[in-house]
Amino acid sequence: MIDLTARQVQILRALIEEFITTAEPVGSETIDKKFAIGVSPATIRNEMVYLTNQGYMTKTHSSAGRVPTSVAMKLYVNELMKEKDLSVADEVSAKEKIWNSRSHTDKMFHQITKVLADKSNALAITLVEDDQLYHAGYANLLQMPEFYDIKVMRHVLQLIEEETLLEEIFRSSTSENLIQVVYGPELGNRDLDPVGIIHMTFKVDDQVIHVGVLGSSRFDYPYIIPMMKYVRTLINEIVE
Repeated sequence: MIDLTARQVQILRALIEEFITTAEPVGSETIDKKFAIGVSPATIRNEMVYLTNQGYMTKTHSSAGRVPTSVAMKLYVNELMKEKDLSVADEVSAKEKIWNSRSHTDKMFHQITKVLADKSNALAITLVEDDQLYHAGYANLLQMPEFYDIKVMRHVLQLIEEETLLEEIFRSSTSENLIQVVYGPELGNRDLDPVGIIHMTFKVDDQVIHVGVLGSSRFDYPYIIPMMKYVRTLINEIVE
């Protein structure tokens, strides 16, 4: 991020957060009206051109606005966003469902998957190294505009069927963070460009377990990432 000024970071964060909310390309006028940047729309526009040239934004063909690239989204997740504090209700509801099934590994994995699908409003996946696959939340995808495109939806469904490819995605660590994020452009299929995957890996009884949520790249990261960390903490408590 050393190539960005404080103002450019402010504009980039504003564009990302507006895009996450609306799923629409964002223009300089919108940023000027909704965010207190403190400069004119023309200056915002010039900064957006610079950010586009640096690979943080891309201009869509159907609109004058811009959308963040996967590079920008990773920067947002790793450095720009502030994680939310989970409410007691969030923690209790997750713990009750997972904790009550702790004596049965199969049920526990099933509950972990259901809890993360519910909390993320996305598709949740748990993959055990002995080829057991748990998934929940398919209907959540239909609430996201990105999945109205039948080609996108078809390739997501095909991806879920390819356990080897899923495991390869889960094993590809791009940072040292406990929670990893992968975006469609990294998957080598243009029909998956709008997709984001947040995932983590841990061990239960010497088995490697991969848990992730798949949906639009417009996840509510400040909420979902601490929720996944909390679920990870619960699992560590169970297996200790």
